[in-house]
Amino acid sequence: MISSRPPVVVATAFATSVAALFLSLTPLRLPAQATPALAIAPAKVDAVFKDFTRTTPGCAVGIYQKGKVVYAKGYGMADLNLGVPITPTTVFDIGSTSKQFAAASIVMLANEGKLSLTDDVRKYVPELPSYAKVITIDHLLRHTSGLRDYNGLLYLGGHYFEDYTNDDDALSIIVAQRSTNFVPGSSWDYSNTGFFLLSVIVQRVTGQTLAAFAKARIFAPLGMTVTHFRDDHTALLPNRATAYESSGKGFVLDMSNWDQTGDGAVNTNVLELAKWDANFDDAKVGGRALVDRMQEEGTLDNGKPHGYARGLFVDTYRGVRRVHHGGAWAGYRAMLMRFPDQGVAIGLTCNRGDANTQGRAERVADAILARAFKDKPTVSSARPAAGQAPSGATVDPAPYVGTYFSEEEQAALGVEAGNGAPVLSYSGRKIPLSRTADDAFSGMEGMINLTFADARQEARLSIAGRAAIAYRRADRAKPSASELASLVGTYRSPELLASWTIRQSGDTLYIKGRAVGESPMVPVIRDGFSSGTGFVRFTRSADGVVTGFEVSASRMKRIRFDR
Repeated sequence: MISSRPPVVVATAFATSVAALFLSLTPLRLPAQATPALAIAPAKVDAVFKDFTRTTPGCAVGIYQKGKVVYAKGYGMADLNLGVPITPTTVFDIGSTSKQFAAASIVMLANEGKLSLTDDVRKYVPELPSYAKVITIDHLLRHTSGLRDYNGLLYLGGHYFEDYTNDDDALSIIVAQRSTNFVPGSSWDYSNTGFFLLSVIVQRVTGQTLAAFAKARIFAPLGMTVTHFRDDHTALLPNRATAYESSGKGFVLDMSNWDQTGDGAVNTNVLELAKWDANFDDAKVGGRALVDRMQEEGTLDNGKPHGYARGLFVDTYRGVRRVHHGGAWAGYRAMLMRFPDQGVAIGLTCNRGDANTQGRAERVADAILARAFKDKPTVSSARPAAGQAPSGATVDPAPYVGTYFSEEEQAALGVEAGNGAPVLSYSGRKIPLSRTADDAFSGMEGMINLTFADARQEARLSIAGRAAIAYRRADRAKPSASELASLVGTYRSPELLASWTIRQSGDTLYIKGRAVGESPMVPVIRDGFSSGTGFVRFTRSADGVVTGFEVSASRMKRIRFDR
């Protein structure tokens, strides 16, 4: 039987798409406020997103002045299957930009005397192992706990991002860790584990999930009716953008079925982010005690500042003070960047994994705050084409080519010859670089910065503006076929609750785990190999027998595997 309902659905969808397209192409501009209006040139803002079209995913941008939306527009498509464009009302998962809401929840409870930021985390999560030094709630808030990142642990342990995982899965693998990346308080390393544990603490202190607590105490009072922590991936969410990743042959879906909160999972749009931005000025929720405490920059035990407050990065951009946090989860990307002294903020939400939200937000800032800035634009806002030298420059990549190793990070990187500039081989990716100065290069729209020192014997890698890590040029180890054969076998990790295998084919070893797949192992130092899963370093008994190995990857150091 032919039903009359399908044409109605199609017509409704078509009408919705047309309306959405009109809204996406028509920027929202509010009347000028008492504060002098920003000099917004729409063409300059549009230029930042000119590569987002009606055939690609894209972004929505919101520009706020004193917490009011003064400009908002969508670029690209929210759903490529249905042909729905992005508008300022399109909802996105903002990934780690969510961390400031988890931090606000915890600081609220601290200000109300329901917990102390100096409390031992084990007071609320007693199943966490007792490490050599107490880990406090403030260590979690500031990424100084040393706890290994649970996202990576679950992945190395065999969980695909398409798998369903919940709080129990995350907590189980966290409490299985027998050591930390470093002594708590002695160093800084971004850790999603810390913010996930904050959500656990909120629930155990209040009896409410973080999603329920944040809705009642933050989102509802601020009139953020759409914004929420998504803790059920099966729940329907009207007007949400679908996330994508570039496959080299177009775009493919890149969504996640993980239900943890705290470290991420807030879904919102650029219009509602303005209401949260306003709270940093009027302190409607939490008062100045909350707002000020969230923005206090932290220090290590040695007194050295590390550039992170509580759920927020604090630094300067082009000579002016900046408070910000980006987000990346599955194919979603986000950024909320505030310039407090100018009373201006930029919200950016995207549904494509290759969107550099920090670089694009900075370029928007360059367009609207040029008079306020003191320094020249950064690499991310004034850059040559990736993989090529600037016009007129000659770059011979040969002096930089080689393998570099960091003992501290237990990681290696490679530099290869590219088209007039080096290519960085790092974490399983080939990243074309562009020269920015003598012995200095950038890639991924300024997210990657690589400089060389000590007669090019040292490579210093900085990612997303963070402190550079030094890698020393290494003389590549050349193990024999028989030496490689001695490493073949099955290894099990009590910390990942998983087994990996190593096999040999000719003069190459291959390492394989469930979710991480199989990748070749490239010799770097004696008993040390780089691979697509991380840096693998074998351990031996006193008489030289291989007993196992330790694997180190981003935000996870020296995870033990036994033979």
